[in-house]
Amino acid sequence: MGNYGKLRLLIELQKIEQKGIALCLEGIPSNSSGIADAVCVNEENAYMRDYIYDQGVLTELRFDRVC
Repeated sequence: MGNYGKLRLLIELQKIEQKGIALCLEGIPSNSSGIADAVCVNEENAYMRDYIYDQGVLTELRFDRVC
């Protein structure tokens, strides 16, 4: 993922953060910048998104590394 891809991911995650939705990376609370950096720096690793809903409302977005 190049700089453009990282910027797109960062903007997407910032919008999610602004809605009050929690972000986690490998089970640890994180932020849009931390996740974008981890996902883009570690391109050899794949990350899976896990959308957590409570009564139909998105409350958390988790990024977990897949082996």
